[in-house]
This record gives sequence, C-alpha cells and structure tokens, in this order.
Amino acid sequence: MSTLSLAPVFAAAPTRTRSTVRLSRRGRLVVFLTSLFLVLAVAFVLAGGAVGTDEAGQAAPTEIVQVTPGDTLWGIASDLATDGDVRSMMTEIERLNALDSASLSAGQKLRVPVVTD
Repeated sequence: MSTLSLAPVFAAAPTRTRSTVRLSRRGRLVVFLTSLFLVLAVAFVLAGGAVGTDEAGQAAPTEIVQVTPGDTLWGIASDLATDGDVRSMMTEIERLNALDSASLSAGQKLRVPVVTD
C-alpha cells in the first residue's frame, strides 16, 4: 500500500522587517516646501475674512447702552427694532457683543446698532 503525503500549496510569505524610507536632499526639500505651502494655505483661508464689518466693508454704526435693573435683551431689542423684527435685532445685539445667551446683568454695557428713523 502506498502512502499519500500532502505538501503545502501556499508557502508562507516571508516576514518583512521594519522598512525605512530614505529621502535624498532634494526629496526632503520637496516634502518641507509642500508642508510649508499647505500650512500657509490653511492660515490664509482661516484669516481671510474681515471681522466686525458689514457686507459693504464699512463698520456698522453702533452706540453703547448700559443695562439697568429689570432690562431684558428682548426689551432692548424691541425698543431698537423699527421694522418690528425683534428676533433679528436680538441676534444682531448678541453678535455685536459676543453673547452666549440672552441673560444680562445690571450695569453691563452693550453695543447696539444705531437706529435711524
């Protein structure tokens, strides 16, 4: 009687040791300049907008209002909203003063848009 022996069909791939990438002086320069260009492009995009101006590029005229006891942002905005749109005036006051919420403190000074009738 004969014996049958099976040999593995697929040999295990040889294990590779840690590969290293070696760059020439020119390759290092290309990598450095590409990285520098990307950092400058991102900085340019992030810093490209004008802050504190309206769409025309002119600073919107504002005045300072001091909050008295009992004042609310809704009350101040309703006094200033000539077109009756109190919510948009509240949003504008919050934007001008970088307010996180509509809560105010007595004595607080707010920058509000100048109202022209």
